[in-house]
Amino acid sequence: MKKNIDLGLLVLRVGASALMLTHGFPKLMSLIGGNTAIVGDPIGVGELISSILVVIGEAICPVLVLIGLKTRIAAIPTIITMGVAAFLIHGADPIGKKELALFYLAAFTAIALMGAGKFSVDKK
Repeated sequence: MKKNIDLGLLVLRVGASALMLTHGFPKLMSLIGGNTAIVGDPIGVGELISSILVVIGEAICPVLVLIGLKTRIAAIPTIITMGVAAFLIHGADPIGKKELALFYLAAFTAIALMGAGKFSVDKK
């Protein structure tokens, strides 16, 4: 039974992280290219800081989660980023506009609660 749980955690980690990287990698490349207004300023810290935080949550931390390195801690910035996306950026939008952010929020929350499993760099 434990092996199935570890395999399930691997599938969840790799699947959610790989899909998140399809959103985060273009933002990382845009930021490296000099675009400092990737997401605007939804939390009032300035466009550059907001963009850096989004890149951390959507590109840097998902790589750590994908390989299973400091997984529980690495999932937290993505959880926060998806919470901001779902409830601040898309707060007034219909569910169809925020469902993807809510899905990622749920997936990365589950990963943070359960950890990486045996099939990870940390092997926990």
